[in-house]
Amino acid sequence: MTSAELVRRSLHAITVSQSTLNAFRVVLTESALAEAAEADRRRAAGEQAPLLGVPIAVKDDVDIAGVPTSFGTAGRIRPATEDAELVRRLRAAGAVIVGKTNCCELGQWPFTSGPAFGHTRNPWSRKHTPGGSSGGSAAAVAAGLVAAAIGSDGAGSVRVPAAWTHLVGIKPQRGRISTWPLRDPFNGITVNGVLARTVADAALVLDACSGNVDDDPHQPPPVRVSDHVGVAPGSLRVAVSTRFPFTLFGAKLHPEIRAALQTIADQLVDLGHTVMAGNPNYGLRLPLSFLPRSTAGLLDWADRLGEDVTFDRRTEANLRMGQLLSGSMLRWARRGEPALHRRVGAIFNAVDVVLAPTTAQPPPQARLFDDLGPTATDRAMIAACPVTFPWNVLGWPSINIPAGFTSDGLPIGVQLMGPANSEPLLVSLAAELEAINGWADKQPDVWWNTPLSPGVS
Repeated sequence: MTSAELVRRSLHAITVSQSTLNAFRVVLTESALAEAAEADRRRAAGEQAPLLGVPIAVKDDVDIAGVPTSFGTAGRIRPATEDAELVRRLRAAGAVIVGKTNCCELGQWPFTSGPAFGHTRNPWSRKHTPGGSSGGSAAAVAAGLVAAAIGSDGAGSVRVPAAWTHLVGIKPQRGRISTWPLRDPFNGITVNGVLARTVADAALVLDACSGNVDDDPHQPPPVRVSDHVGVAPGSLRVAVSTRFPFTLFGAKLHPEIRAALQTIADQLVDLGHTVMAGNPNYGLRLPLSFLPRSTAGLLDWADRLGEDVTFDRRTEANLRMGQLLSGSMLRWARRGEPALHRRVGAIFNAVDVVLAPTTAQPPPQARLFDDLGPTATDRAMIAACPVTFPWNVLGWPSINIPAGFTSDGLPIGVQLMGPANSEPLLVSLAAELEAINGWADKQPDVWWNTPLSPGVS
């Protein structure tokens, strides 16, 4: 198949699904077709590249030259003047960028909806959210609109939608993928990551867009994770963690997610690994340091978007919180990270990997959050997703893998969590589990090509 044909199919699928699935904020039809034609010329000339001619989507917090970076907001936003570094690297690898995907406002919540674009739906159930904030990217991949997509993860925003849409979602080491022109987004808790159907696809895209510019504050040693997809990780010690870090509002683990976690643990035993109960020692400082870093980071985005943007009242409340915490509390939060590395990292003296739920609950309905105020939204968010944010504070890698479905047919995910620069180990272990589960063999029934009936919510 030519790239031109593949990209035309992708663009057609995006078009016919947009009124129902609503995965995309911007569709780049003309440039994508031109890039596809160029990819076919390069291939005909004997060139090779890892993603040559493959349709890829990026989240709408990533700059593409000539296109506004709305980040889920409504209003007039100036077009970006240059491609982000990860887009430049994707293009160098031959990828065809077909569009920018929907995300919730400034990436704050585990759902993908807002007054700027409506509701993005879960390919597995039209009534449910695909998660967030990278829900548009997850929906696009799970529905087969694109081969893979870029998301960003500041508190689970790649792993949560991956869990709720039956995908592999990699949150890499901080700095693995350059965030340029953003130097240290959300005070170091946010990184770019990858969503794909298989470990091999996710690893290939991660390798293609990894790397740094000179000004990046975090530059981990280079790794090539796709080399580890077919390499057995050896006998590992794995801790199964079901204890959540402290949060202001409580959360309980759904029994079907607990059962799915145990099934993966049993599979690890069958594969020859040593599995034991064990929980990272998060302490109190880690969750307390998350809030200043996340809310103060909103201030940078508000400045970047300009004055012609209107915000949700929940965003306004979080911006006020960011103003309050952006001084001494933010400095305290950043200063404590080395001690947190030592405290939480102590578990890796006894084990190699931590296995934990990605979410506490299955995907909520898409309209659940529509009329909630700031406190009620926080309560619902924490109840569903209390366990991904610590690895953002630490900056370490984590991978969501599919772990089956609830009795209602909604996807469940679990996460493999490692210490600094452990992506090769996590990818190897994820691929080993994928080999016995065949996640990609199960795909959602197509409903998004048919417009929603009047009155369907």
